[in-house]
Amino acid sequence: MATLVLHHQTSPAQDAEALHQAFKGWGSDGKAIIAILGHRNVHQREEIKKAYEEIYQENLIKRLESEISGDFERAVYRWMLEPADRDAVLMNVAIKNGPKEYNVIAEIASVLSAKELLAVRSAYHDRYKRSLEEDVAAHTTGHLRQASHFHTNNLSLLVGLVSSYRYEGDEINEKLAQTEANILHESIKEKKANYEEVIRILTTRSKTQLVATFNRYRDEHGISISKKLVDQSSDDFVKVLHTVIRGINDHKKYYEKVLRNAIKKFGTDEDGLTRVIVTRAEKDLKDIKEVYYKRNSVHLEDAVSKEISGDYKRFILALLGKQD
Repeated sequence: MATLVLHHQTSPAQDAEALHQAFKGWGSDGKAIIAILGHRNVHQREEIKKAYEEIYQENLIKRLESEISGDFERAVYRWMLEPADRDAVLMNVAIKNGPKEYNVIAEIASVLSAKELLAVRSAYHDRYKRSLEEDVAAHTTGHLRQASHFHTNNLSLLVGLVSSYRYEGDEINEKLAQTEANILHESIKEKKANYEEVIRILTTRSKTQLVATFNRYRDEHGISISKKLVDQSSDDFVKVLHTVIRGINDHKKYYEKVLRNAIKKFGTDEDGLTRVIVTRAEKDLKDIKEVYYKRNSVHLEDAVSKEISGDYKRFILALLGKQD
């Protein structure tokens, strides 16, 4: 369930006018911006953007970028984008930042439905005038000069993930789950693991089939495949692989861990915190909050409140559904 709390909206034009008023004077009125944008759904935000441009002949997102700054600006900017466009931007940033953020590409590609991922690829093409697959391949190929298996595997895995269109039915082939659980076990049990078959399975099978395979692996070997990977190796490719498996197997538990790690870091990982809250607030953030509480015995809002401050804190708390 979503955490976004919608307040009564009189009209997009009145919201646009109130935002314009918030921009006047020395420094913008962050609380006024949050009171409006932090309580409008994606359709309403699109209508506000249209109304603002019609009234003031100015792009609202660009005006927001010039009026606010820091983590607050980045969070509001991402919130104001349509979901597919937002994910396209997140993908592009991750591609540019290189191997340390390949997990973000894997996260988005693994968690989204086939239709949602297709919409992201279309949005990416519209925004950057290149295909997502092309950019992923070009940037990961650039690292292949090091001739490391890590980069070859990353190229195959990431391109396979972003270009996939998975079947989304509920059918499970139990015999295939058994066979592929064995293949996964054989592929990763050696230190010099052969990941070709792992990549093939993870990028082609339906999520329902993969969950059945992961369950069979755990039943057969007494350990989850994600834990086996982490125990065996800590290289960056295995971290990406781990993200894919966690994201497919139980994305709510995966997001809880992203939030936990973001808050636990020496100096909060605002990018990770913002990414999860902004992308899930209109989907299932309430469920993720419940998982967080069960795992940490503290409410996510309380944990977040201790780590961040100012308008950024107020905005994130608004998206978490905390009422003033």
